[in-house]
Amino acid sequence: MTAILETQGLGLRFGGATIVDDVSLSVPEGLFVSIIGPNGAGKTSFFNLLSGLYRPSAGRVFLRGADVTALPPHARVRRGLGRSFQLTTIFPGLSTLENARLAAQAARPGNFALWRGAARDRAALDRAAAALATVGLRGREGVPAGSLAHGDKRKLELALLLCTEPAVLLLDEPTAGVSAEEVPVMLDVIRRIRREEGKTILMVEHKMDVVHDLSDRVAVLANGALVAYDTPDAVMADPFVRSAYLGVA
Repeated sequence: MTAILETQGLGLRFGGATIVDDVSLSVPEGLFVSIIGPNGAGKTSFFNLLSGLYRPSAGRVFLRGADVTALPPHARVRRGLGRSFQLTTIFPGLSTLENARLAAQAARPGNFALWRGAARDRAALDRAAAALATVGLRGREGVPAGSLAHGDKRKLELALLLCTEPAVLLLDEPTAGVSAEEVPVMLDVIRRIRREEGKTILMVEHKMDVVHDLSDRVAVLANGALVAYDTPDAVMADPFVRSAYLGVA
């Protein structure tokens, strides 16, 4: 299978500390890959390298076969990489539709042309409405984003990602802060995104039942290094992973 996202010898050092250590990972198009490991394993830093927030100390990042190592985050978004964060990043004073419309408009060529009324950009509005429907926020278009429940804010963040038309989604703990009752709803949203939008997804997640349920492959990081990359069942059965990183014998 052709890799849509790949790292070769990716490394990150701060001072004398190694945060990400020589990670080579190949993600075929259409796969769902979860990134797991103990606190401090380098998972979010790895995502920051993929999305361009950090510049690597060593190695390269490839997206759709092109070397994007030197590109800033916005240029990677233009090439099809979308990223969510552990904390929601929305405009609380704007409606859900306006949040999504701005994301869709920003992703389009000539996005802020002075001669075109932003609210009249029908293509952006249509994409925004479709993204909100995909994540389960149809009927909430006029609600101020800041008044949404936390779970709905997480859904809105996913809608904003979809509006940028990414080929690859990086989801950093999408169920963080979501109540136990809302977790199954979030999982259904993520499944729908994969099924209806055909996205390749990488996800950092601590809930092992979520990881096992959603993933085609699981990558395990420890001390910044990739120590396992296999199917969920194979990773969960690995004695080294079970004892050292999952806390079971």
